[in-house]
Amino acid sequence: MNEPISITALASISALGETQEGIWQSYCSDNHFLTNGLIGEQLVWASRLKESTKQNIEALRGSDAKYKHLDDSVLFALYSARKAVEQAGWESDANFGVNIGSSRGATALFEKYHKEFLAEGKSSTLSSPTTTLGNISSWVAHDLKSKGPEISHSITCSTALHAVLNAVAWIQSGMVDKFLVGGSEAPLTPFTIAQMLALKVYSKQKDGYPCKAMDLGKKNNTMVLGEAAGLSCLEKGVKSNALAMIEGIGYATEPLEHSVSISTDAQCFQDSMKMALGQTDPDSIDAIVMHAPGTIKGDLTEYNAIKKVFCNKIPFLTTNKWKVGHTFGASGLLSLEMAVLMLNHQRPISIPFVTYETTPKTIQKVMVNAVGFGGNAVSILLSKR
Repeated sequence: MNEPISITALASISALGETQEGIWQSYCSDNHFLTNGLIGEQLVWASRLKESTKQNIEALRGSDAKYKHLDDSVLFALYSARKAVEQAGWESDANFGVNIGSSRGATALFEKYHKEFLAEGKSSTLSSPTTTLGNISSWVAHDLKSKGPEISHSITCSTALHAVLNAVAWIQSGMVDKFLVGGSEAPLTPFTIAQMLALKVYSKQKDGYPCKAMDLGKKNNTMVLGEAAGLSCLEKGVKSNALAMIEGIGYATEPLEHSVSISTDAQCFQDSMKMALGQTDPDSIDAIVMHAPGTIKGDLTEYNAIKKVFCNKIPFLTTNKWKVGHTFGASGLLSLEMAVLMLNHQRPISIPFVTYETTPKTIQKVMVNAVGFGGNAVSILLSKR
């Protein structure tokens, strides 16, 4: 990287809460935030927004006639974006870019409108404009009256961290000094759940911890889906209000045998982590927030990649999937938020069913990983301001 970039705000909504204080308290608990309930006709584990957050989202929906027909994925992003920009102190009409992605996009609305089409043989007038992926960033830019570029994309589960990559590129190009980035996902719909069940990756745990992310000895896949949005404000240079600094970025894609496979030692993660490290001594990394989706192969291949890169001194390893599930396109930003919270509170977040030989006494540098279907890995290196 040509120069450091400051993270000047973080805002998210998930089962962990919606304030930085509340989210940190959730992380400090040994409890998970997954609940069992019906989605369509399937009784499954899921990570749902808190009731108070749902009420706030519905209030936002009713605050403007134009927002009435928007998908939850758009409203989640709108709600979080307002909080992030306020926290950063950006003016509503400032020249900043917006890059917010989603793995699934407007899933609920697409299912709703397609069901109507099958029943009636015709489509609703609003079906096309409300289900396009570009809705998220464009509506956020409209709501905040931003004057910079707006980008929406889907790069499966690494979507949010790819937004960070895009922002870094734009900022370092000199075309813009500020970028609002992140991901939003509202995947708790019958068809989405059915797809995950068809892949045989979904958790069937009966008790204890439904998602056993980072349990490398598990015999069954334990992925659980969650709804969430995570947004961050990035600014050029070292800012006095920086929560953390971005020191390095890495990305890689590996050739795959089929659309959901990944090599046994995750070559894509090896490459992305090495790129993010650059000239940084691997021994100086205190912790890694892993992607670790809770699947047997997904967790193990990432761990193998970490062993290859860090050799005999593996950093403290953690993930938030066991607490908040896999939030697809938003997951990378929630992991980034977790890393920043650990940096600022100087406390590693352990996983209760994982045995740690040691934990770091201080946390100065944290790496955050994400990967998605297609083997598209991203690694972000953060440091304490």
